[in-house]
Amino acid sequence: MELLTDYTLRTVVLGAVTLGIVSGALGTFAVLRQQSLLGDAISHAALPGIALAFLLTGSKLPLVLMLGAAAAGWLATLLVMAVTRTTRVKYDSALGLMLSVFFGFGLVLLTFIQRRPDANQAGLDTFLFGQAAALVTRDVLTMGVLGTVALVLMLLFWKEFKLLAFDPAFGHTLGLRMGPLDVLLTSLLVVAIVIGLQAVGVVLMSAMLIAPAASARQWTDRLGLMVALSALFGALAGTGGALLSSTAANLPTGPMIVLCAGVLVVVSLLFAPNRGLLARQLRARRNSRRLRHEAVLLDLYALSSQHTDPGHPHHESVLDVMRDEPVHTRRSLEALAGQGYVRPTGDQHWALTPEGTEQARRLLAARGETTDRNAGNPPQDANA
Repeated sequence: MELLTDYTLRTVVLGAVTLGIVSGALGTFAVLRQQSLLGDAISHAALPGIALAFLLTGSKLPLVLMLGAAAAGWLATLLVMAVTRTTRVKYDSALGLMLSVFFGFGLVLLTFIQRRPDANQAGLDTFLFGQAAALVTRDVLTMGVLGTVALVLMLLFWKEFKLLAFDPAFGHTLGLRMGPLDVLLTSLLVVAIVIGLQAVGVVLMSAMLIAPAASARQWTDRLGLMVALSALFGALAGTGGALLSSTAANLPTGPMIVLCAGVLVVVSLLFAPNRGLLARQLRARRNSRRLRHEAVLLDLYALSSQHTDPGHPHHESVLDVMRDEPVHTRRSLEALAGQGYVRPTGDQHWALTPEGTEQARRLLAARGETTDRNAGNPPQDANA
């Protein structure tokens, strides 16, 4: 109820949700194109744009500062593209170069502004780490308008961006100009970063661009669903961070939002059904258990093939000798008995059922082996 009645909390939550949706959706393309560091470079490169916008206009209106940040971030991105295209400098090296140069220039400008005698410069340094609690309705509206424009453009160029993310060479063969499309997609990423600077700051903004998309990547292989999940995770992180920061004093909203996004990444890495570590471990254990069961069944089949009666019983100790891990033989036999492939005959003796014989033959045929693989070997059964 406090969310509905408290103006400050409601405004902060709306701003954080807007930031999470836009950065999450557009960050998907950065992750898929393996440009995770691009967000870091753009967010740091935006700092001198904020300072220059203030110096030139004397205004601290969010739209003015965002335009300055966008211009600087966009310029840094174009410079990165130009450096990698015209020189032998690699992409990550060019990103690091622009990040450090632009961020250093921004710090110089901020220091210059803070030493000016007028008091109007106060508050610009909050762009370093963000100050979501200071958001007002005007800020949220600005974020919403810019974010909506970016998302609409993303949807309008959906097929082109999809080709750019997965197979730009094929896009060239279709006659598409992938260079301008690359600039357009990067410009939308700049917009996504710029609208979040006031909330989480230049230092943490890159996490909001990458973390939701990295979480969504764990849950799906489909682009559309990944974009939707990434936007949802971004919104959840924004809401969770804003609400948690309101529960206690001195809990900064921006870092709490990023922490919530980090928690979603950890949960996704552990529990995602296909790519999660836990699911992978369970799948590996299940496959290992199935292979052990099949091995015991084939061993019993090999022993039975030495007799004219396929249902001839064999002692469990013989199967233990044939296995590298005899401790699992009893469990495998009990599991096979539950499936109807073997049956106990008393005194630790086990025999194949007709279903087990057929299953063993199918397994050998699937492996390309003869169903009489041990025909030339002497019987190992103590009862033979």
